[in-house]
Amino acid sequence: MKPALQNGFTLVEMAIVLMIVGLLLGGMLVPLSAQMDQRNISDTQKAMSEIKEAIIGYALANGRLPCPATATIATGQNNAGIALTTGSGSTLACSNATGVVPWATLGVNETDAWGNRYTYRVTSDFADGIGSNTYGGCTPSPIPTLATFGLCSVGNLNVLSAAPPAANTTIAGSVPAVIISHGKNSAGAWTTKGTQLPVGSNADEQENSDGSADTNYVSHTPTPTFDDLVVWISPNILFNRMVAAGKLP
Repeated sequence: MKPALQNGFTLVEMAIVLMIVGLLLGGMLVPLSAQMDQRNISDTQKAMSEIKEAIIGYALANGRLPCPATATIATGQNNAGIALTTGSGSTLACSNATGVVPWATLGVNETDAWGNRYTYRVTSDFADGIGSNTYGGCTPSPIPTLATFGLCSVGNLNVLSAAPPAANTTIAGSVPAVIISHGKNSAGAWTTKGTQLPVGSNADEQENSDGSADTNYVSHTPTPTFDDLVVWISPNILFNRMVAAGKLP
């Protein structure tokens, strides 16, 4: 009797198949990683748009922009995510001009898609108490009674295409407030523990992470060393919304 034939792969054939499968899977890893990165960017951009709307909504309700929350307070501790102020009434002022988005005050997400807080900077004349008589270098006529700024008020923050002294152009000048996600590399971002991550050597990311050192911020297309996402409150949109709500004459 002839022995039965054994059907199946030889060891060599199995090795070839496994090698082919490995190459196919390896080729998919880069596109999948890129898709995840793009999803995180899209999710963060959407969240930042919601934060911007929440900030404008706060101004419509309170007549001023919210103050930053203190970056060094860990999640769950007293005043974490709260827009901190000093004084009251016409003497009200922000405890800090620069900090993180006051997520608890605004009812928005605390962190971006990479698990870090959003840096937030506001022009003090747009966030102080109503009746403080500081309007960003101008005197509105008539004087607003329902807002701390007027139609002539000017913000002191600038969004540039590169950090000085490099050649740059002004993308948005004299804006009232800026919001920053420090991206996937998280350079200079504040964590939920209230600690700041290392900034790195990129001058543009250093500019976005230097606290209140100056009033300049940088936004441009991503590079291998720069992946910050930057949005700002447009004064014209803010004024338009305030007028429509009856907060500005």
